[in-house]
Amino acid sequence: MARPRRPPSQTWRTFLANHLGQIAAADFFIVPTATCRLLFVLVILAHERRRVMHVAITDHPTAAWTAQQLREAFSWNETPRYLLRDRDSTFHAWTATATAMEILEVVTAPRSPWQNAYAERLIGSIRRECLDHTIVWNARGLRRVLNAYTAYYQQSRTHLSLEKDAPIPRPIAEGGDGRIVAIPQVGGLHHRYERRAA
Repeated sequence: MARPRRPPSQTWRTFLANHLGQIAAADFFIVPTATCRLLFVLVILAHERRRVMHVAITDHPTAAWTAQQLREAFSWNETPRYLLRDRDSTFHAWTATATAMEILEVVTAPRSPWQNAYAERLIGSIRRECLDHTIVWNARGLRRVLNAYTAYYQQSRTHLSLEKDAPIPRPIAEGGDGRIVAIPQVGGLHHRYERRAA
């Protein structure tokens, strides 16, 4: 006896593509300091334009601290529909807060960092482009470094998926030829980019 075929459920990639403007992703990473202490960094990223919504740093990520970061990341009228996160026990404190903010939590499968690829890519970019070139002394110094990198990432760093634009769209400058032009920043490792009009 043949079983009736049910339509297949949508794949993970299809889910992400269908709800691109409604998903935010969150993840933790650890930064060692020069004094051999570990600092925990929480990043929350909007999927639509890879925009960093929130960066927070702590010595001890308690449940109350983590829930407070979710409240600070989104105002009540601008919450995403879905919040993508891994199975870290620190995120369990978010359940009540996310429910109150009408956010549906989507938990990735165990040992599947590819399911939270945008947040993982951001963390890799922070490590490769910023933290691998600096020595962090304490939380205040790390906050200053990450604020500078986040400003660069939001306003100047180009993304191929955004047609070589930054997460915060840049206006077209007058008198150009429609190309993205790199302008080296004095005393830094990075470039600032500008879109020139055609």
